Amino acid sequence: MTIKARNASVAIIGAGDYIGAAIAKRFAREGFLVKVGRRGGDKLQPLVDEIEAAGGRVAARGLDARIPDDVTAFLAEAEAAAPLEGVIFNIGANVNFPILDTTDRVFRKVWEMACFSGFVTGREAARIMVPRGRGKIFFTGATAGLRGGSGYAAFAAAKFGLRAVAQSMARELWPQKIHVAHLIIDAGVDTAFVRDIIAKREGREALDNLDPDRLMPPDAIADAYWNLFNQPQAAWTFEQEIRPYGEIW
Repeated sequence: MTIKARNASVAIIGAGDYIGAAIAKRFAREGFLVKVGRRGGDKLQPLVDEIEAAGGRVAARGLDARIPDDVTAFLAEAEAAAPLEGVIFNIGANVNFPILDTTDRVFRKVWEMACFSGFVTGREAARIMVPRGRGKIFFTGATAGLRGGSGYAAFAAAKFGLRAVAQSMARELWPQKIHVAHLIIDAGVDTAFVRDIIAKREGREALDNLDPDRLMPPDAIADAYWNLFNQPQAAWTFEQEIRPYGEIW
């Protein structure tokens, strides 16, 4: 089925400065109305300005995806503006704490952000999409969803859980023509946060001489999502792993 982008919306929950912003710009460039949300809605203004300057359509507001009513309202707003054809859950919550320093509050908060919020997003998206028998629900995963690393008990538990939610949803919703997919980003993404980590661990010189192919550009992730979005239903992918060619795995 061909989707007429000028009469369709895509919602991105977790539209941060890098991956989420790149996804939003990619779909806006293709003609979709993009509905973007994140905590601290004021931080979305530069993204809104960039999309609109390029001729795209965007609607933005602050969003706490841990609050079900907020997610419901956010997606309903997107649907009211134009039929909601895609929802992308992109909240990370990547933290590193030794197990003895991982407080109850940290563990619970990371789970709420990266797992519970994903469940709520998927459920509420399905409530809109199932009645009309089409739609795409995509989840951003990570290496931590495949194996736990030292210091990543909270993050890995949340990402393992998100992967399970996505897999269960796919098995249930694919027969109803809802494409659910889980994208595993097995790499450091080229963000200020990751570059700062490299500088601290390896020194400023290592950062200055960084192999340009070591980190994954956010635009490459956006392209991966665009390709998933356009798969024919006779050949859907549930889970895709993407990494730079030099990444050890």
